[in-house]
Amino acid sequence: MSAPTIPQISPTEALARQRAGALLIDVRETHECALGYPEGALRVPRAKLEAEPGLHVARPATEVLLICASGRRSLLAAECLAGQGYARVASVAGGFARWLEENLPVSRPEGDTDFYQRYSRHLLLPEVGEAGQRRLEAARVALVGAGGLGSPAAFYLAAAGIGTLRLADDDVVDRSNLQRQILHTDDRVGLPKVQSARATLAALNPRVRVEPLAERITAANVERLIGDADVVIDGADNFAVRYLLSDACVKLGKPLVYGAVHRFEGQVSVFDAGRQRGRAPCYRCLFPAPPPPEFAPNCAEAGVLGVLPGIIGLLQANEAIKLVLGFGEPLIGRLLHFDALAMRFRETRLSPDPDCAVCAAGKPFPGYIDYQRFCAAG
Repeated sequence: MSAPTIPQISPTEALARQRAGALLIDVRETHECALGYPEGALRVPRAKLEAEPGLHVARPATEVLLICASGRRSLLAAECLAGQGYARVASVAGGFARWLEENLPVSRPEGDTDFYQRYSRHLLLPEVGEAGQRRLEAARVALVGAGGLGSPAAFYLAAAGIGTLRLADDDVVDRSNLQRQILHTDDRVGLPKVQSARATLAALNPRVRVEPLAERITAANVERLIGDADVVIDGADNFAVRYLLSDACVKLGKPLVYGAVHRFEGQVSVFDAGRQRGRAPCYRCLFPAPPPPEFAPNCAEAGVLGVLPGIIGLLQANEAIKLVLGFGEPLIGRLLHFDALAMRFRETRLSPDPDCAVCAAGKPFPGYIDYQRFCAAG
């Protein structure tokens, strides 16, 4: 049996029929209607209308006119309704785009239009949708370091709609930072990095709350800085802070997104031992002891390709978003290496150390140590 032929009518004809008593239904998604919809139209997303048309059109004899963005989805929905016994169904050719071109009357919904406009591409993803975007907006991410790694990570997390970003960094902007630390600009040289970062992120997305903390991370303040975060991002440039962050995240049960860069190479992983004792490793499982300082120079000593922290920082932001939304496969138990010169990724599997001093299953937290002395002794 062939599918019924659905009449396709112009927006002007649809308006005339609507005014004569036909029911006009906009089958676009909620976020699409945030910019406007035909005046007087009932708004029912296509999937809902097709699943239970009787909830929205009580009588099969009702004349129903369907409209979407361009006319394609409304035609498919009309065919579905016709197949369910609705005999007087038509689709509006050209959809809402043509409705606007013909200057026909439009209504605009009350509410948070900015939300639907700003995040429209996320809302189109079934894996995110409005519920996921609301989770992002409710999330708190703590970033330690507003430099090479923290800059791209914070920039894209703010763009993605993370509700609260807490940035901790006690440094000021130096001209040598500008080659890679994209949160900062030449006219802000000498300003605290967190102040510069807040200005950039607020300009990008004023919906995001940025909490700038011009503090050096220590055992005395680390729990205050990350204690209410959903995810912690390690953008530090020294081993002492990395060990401290890892230990604190194990104690507090926070996922830690690790990143590091050196000259032309970078690493990314997710350490979640605090929530998965005995099943996921922590930073100490990867590096039980720090390397001697001469074997681990920082960027100021060894240099770094300017785009490299951007690549690694974006990967960290990607992992943070996945952790907040609870989808995909985070880099838990995996260390991702990137070689910028060879343009090659490779992966190393990581296992939890059953004898780890901090995260071994059943072992109580041993307490914070003098991390500067520990790393100096390495």
